[in-house]
Amino acid sequence: MIIYIYGADTFRSRKYLREMVEQFKKKRDPQGYNVVFVDAQKQPEKILGEILTAPFLAEKRMIIVENVLSISDKELLAGLMERIAKGKTPESNVVVFWQGEKTRSVSAKGGSASGGKEAGEMEKLLAKEKYATGFELLTGADLSKWIEQEIKSREGKISSSAAQFLAQNVGGDMWRLNSLVDQLVAYTSSPGRQTPLRSPLERGKGEEIQLADVQLFLEEKVDDNIFNMAEAVARGDRKMAFKLIGAQRRAGEDEGYVFSMILRQFRILVELRDLFEREDNATSEELAQKVGLHPFVVKKSLPMVKKYNLEKLKELYSRLLQIDIKTKTGQGGQSLLVDLFVGKLE
Repeated sequence: MIIYIYGADTFRSRKYLREMVEQFKKKRDPQGYNVVFVDAQKQPEKILGEILTAPFLAEKRMIIVENVLSISDKELLAGLMERIAKGKTPESNVVVFWQGEKTRSVSAKGGSASGGKEAGEMEKLLAKEKYATGFELLTGADLSKWIEQEIKSREGKISSSAAQFLAQNVGGDMWRLNSLVDQLVAYTSSPGRQTPLRSPLERGKGEEIQLADVQLFLEEKVDDNIFNMAEAVARGDRKMAFKLIGAQRRAGEDEGYVFSMILRQFRILVELRDLFEREDNATSEELAQKVGLHPFVVKKSLPMVKKYNLEKLKELYSRLLQIDIKTKTGQGGQSLLVDLFVGKLE
């Protein structure tokens, strides 16, 4: 049996491989005598020997060959392809080819950074196998869903806005995401947890991971579009607000995430404007420290804070909160409510 596991998402492919090995040991090889790992780049001379070796005191043997597409031995690759194509591997052996290098190492013309034409042909041959499984990097809603599922599997809970924030600001670095998920689940389960400041809608949700929790562990990527969108809303520029919101939608951003970022931006503006009216000589660094935000976020927000009065900002934030409530209570679709909100700007 030939199994091929590949893709840029090495975290999920490694997890899949680990589960496969554990299942094999449980069913076939509890002592682990018949599970062998071969690093093709470091031990190319061992590949064929291990593939052809019979099981030891067992019916089956599993050989995991890592990064075979990255080797430069063309004769070895050609020999492996011939055996795979003609089914000349022992029936007693399960051969798993795991490819962890980024896909850019294999060229579009069928060559690779190391093995040339043979590596490209080997990749095509393996991809045709019945048990070939690819793990491409997750993005957008798929990545948010993965985060929610991972936290649930660890007996935790996370709000959709917090999951979207993680997905947006960490992206496809699944190894880092996994570490952050562990930290957040541990933090929200801790008896000594210091609950960060939350909006009225976020309070009283028990141990569910909220956006404010995530922001303690992860610095936000500053999105100029969100600042520009908030400014367009604040000045009543319907045309520009529609344009910027439409651009986010066309880019495939999740509707809930975009709205949560707009809501958060206006909450920041209200807090900063309230503080600014009492301490108008404070620097952006001092204001950032008082409200617990990154200095750059405060610096980007200050022009709007100085331009629009507190009453105006509170009124807009209140209307946005109503959209949040209606969406969560099933009184309307979020995208439609946002469009109606923008359409009524003055």
